[in-house]
Amino acid sequence: MSAPFAHLPPLDVTPGPRRAEPLPADRPVRWGVLATGGIARSFASALRLVPDDGVLAAVAGRRLENAEAFAAEHGASWTTRAHGSYAALVADAGVDVVYVATPHALHHEHVMLALDAGKPVLCEKAFTVTAAQAEDLVRTARERNLFLMEAMWMRCNPVIRRIHQLAEQGDLGRIQQVRADLGFLVDAPETDRLLAPELGGGALLDMGVYALTFAHLFLGDPDKVEAVAEMSSSGIDLNLAISLGWTGGAVGALSSTMTAYSPRTASIATDRGRIDLGDAFIHPTEAHWVADGETHVLREAVIGSGLAHEALEVARCLRNGETESPLVPLEDTVAVMRLMDRIRERIGLRYAADSTKVGT
Repeated sequence: MSAPFAHLPPLDVTPGPRRAEPLPADRPVRWGVLATGGIARSFASALRLVPDDGVLAAVAGRRLENAEAFAAEHGASWTTRAHGSYAALVADAGVDVVYVATPHALHHEHVMLALDAGKPVLCEKAFTVTAAQAEDLVRTARERNLFLMEAMWMRCNPVIRRIHQLAEQGDLGRIQQVRADLGFLVDAPETDRLLAPELGGGALLDMGVYALTFAHLFLGDPDKVEAVAEMSSSGIDLNLAISLGWTGGAVGALSSTMTAYSPRTASIATDRGRIDLGDAFIHPTEAHWVADGETHVLREAVIGSGLAHEALEVARCLRNGETESPLVPLEDTVAVMRLMDRIRERIGLRYAADSTKVGT
């Protein structure tokens, strides 16, 4: 069988409806970064790769000196302002959109802080700790006509987008199996955000969310969900396996871990062939199509590690007045959060947010 990507159509984004006042197209989008941790630093570095579309306008940390150090390191030609509080950041009139990069358990609070200030938001994954929190944020953003998107950068990756395009067109055949794994050894004290239950720690929210999003992207909501996990003494999941089933016969095998150097690969098996994605499947630069004893390579241009592509998508949406991205739909974000609620129920993983009522 010949490669299904021998003649590829444009990888365009179909714009969504215009619901907000568009940002000017003659200047970069001015970002405010809320937090100064590792993923915030990676995002700020990615902005430097797309200076015409995004600049670091301001940053806030729990301590002013942290924000000042971050601004000095990542501020480029733009005069980046440093704030010693998150409230000051969202009130900054020179910020067009806020990137929330705090631990999972704080996402609901900090996204709502930005929405209350009238600011569009890009929020790190996992979007929230519970589906109820996610639903509350989506409802609020829609009521106020404010842009909101989960920072699921994998869905903005050109290779992932291309595979999804081919699957939607039926070029890959009928999908029967999806497999995805993401994990690494976490050698850290229990106070580390990855291990602390009060911060939403655990393999599912930090790594499993990618595998679930990958499976959901290609097959939608599963009808059957099963899971097993090794739990820590503090009650979070350290090593997790998930089985999914869909009406029609498709199945999914997903895993995430903090206890081993796992493969970090993914595959999509169909009745015509198989797509393979190597380590790490969440930010690929190429994919392999295996069929009839032959392997064909699909490549797409990826900017840096891939984080820049989500910043470009946010800029495109804001300049078009869109409040939701068609590449990372809020409905899909909420659906994956609901899936994670079901998985947490299976493995006995509970967070403080499960006992807290949100919304009205």
